[in-house]
Amino acid sequence: MINDKVISIILGGGQGSRLYPLTESRSKPAVPIAGKYRLVDIPISNCINSDIKRMFVLTQFNSASLNQHIKNTYNFSFFSSGFVDVLAAEQTPNNKTWFQGTADAVRQSMHHLMSHNFDYVLILSGDQLYKMDFNDMLEKHIKSKASISIATLPVAAKEATSFGILKTNDENVITSFIEKPDASVLPEWSSDVSDEMKAQNRNYLASMGIYIFNRELLIELMKNPDTIDFGNEIIPQSINKVKVLSYQFEGYWTDIGNIDSFFEANIGLTDDIPQFDLYDRDNSVYTRARILPTSKISGTRLEKAVIAEGCIINAESITKSVIGIRSRIGDESVISNTYMMGSDYYQTLDEIENDTIVAKGIGKRCHISYAILDKNCSIGNNVIIKGGKHLKDEETDNYLIKDGIVVIKKNAVIPNGFQLG
Repeated sequence: MINDKVISIILGGGQGSRLYPLTESRSKPAVPIAGKYRLVDIPISNCINSDIKRMFVLTQFNSASLNQHIKNTYNFSFFSSGFVDVLAAEQTPNNKTWFQGTADAVRQSMHHLMSHNFDYVLILSGDQLYKMDFNDMLEKHIKSKASISIATLPVAAKEATSFGILKTNDENVITSFIEKPDASVLPEWSSDVSDEMKAQNRNYLASMGIYIFNRELLIELMKNPDTIDFGNEIIPQSINKVKVLSYQFEGYWTDIGNIDSFFEANIGLTDDIPQFDLYDRDNSVYTRARILPTSKISGTRLEKAVIAEGCIINAESITKSVIGIRSRIGDESVISNTYMMGSDYYQTLDEIENDTIVAKGIGKRCHISYAILDKNCSIGNNVIIKGGKHLKDEETDNYLIKDGIVVIKKNAVIPNGFQLG
């Protein structure tokens, strides 16, 4: 099987500053999404669904929770060669620095790869939301005898300036590439796309940061320590030197690079027919199997709400919101356009009823909207948090406001009667 000749590398990214404060105490791939998953579950699940079961996850910041999640989740059979290993940046006699970029991260990890047999390396990002059959991309890579393949996505002009944009010939071979072009030069970079994409004015092919490299070429490229990034250096420098193929993808894909895109991706899961389908039985999203009770909901009006396991909810209403595992929401509270990540553990009944402390979860008679509540938050009674564009960017010990979205920090305690917005 061709899958046995592939190793996947999932790039965990750097410090994840654009997703701060969600990355204050965890690496970007470990950020919880959709109430019960982690970002890293997406590329790993895509690999498993494509029958690619040898994966390295490269990271260097706050990797403890990521290590724990992967250890508790992805255990293949003793009779399988499959594995998901976290490779954190490490000092060796040959490498005495942190990862300097995407290519440098792979370069510093090559000695781990070289202990395995493989013909192709699939390089993925750890902060994207999508579903893709990598087998189809791999088959076209091999059939065309390409040296490198790049997954590409048709985008509109307003998005194109944020991506690496490329052009291809009639055989989908990439002939030119420009990183984050100015809007003034975009007309020169339009490509031939499907009629469906044309109808949406998505006329520019953007790199998705998903690559296939032939083994020997990658080994050769990694010998040059001066090239530290795939998108800015290796890909542009390889075009017209080796055969670089475009694999055009037209499904749902979003780069979860900042608080706004993270919020929209999660709230989008509450749509009647979400663009990212968690209910596709042929392409499951895998995560840690937890032994949690069913959620208990009393007297609550639910409208486009996603509720994870183990919740105890007595709210008045929950609208267009994602409620994560072990969440507790008190009487008469109104929650809308909110992503509540939930809790890592339950408190005892005595702790919840103790008037001298603020219990985990959301208390009674609260109104919360346009907010992200990180893990283990304690929101008191009669709290009002109303995010929106009327709020200025701000940070305190307990919360951050970014682009109108209020992010309550992990383990934060918000006292009774607090008002924001």
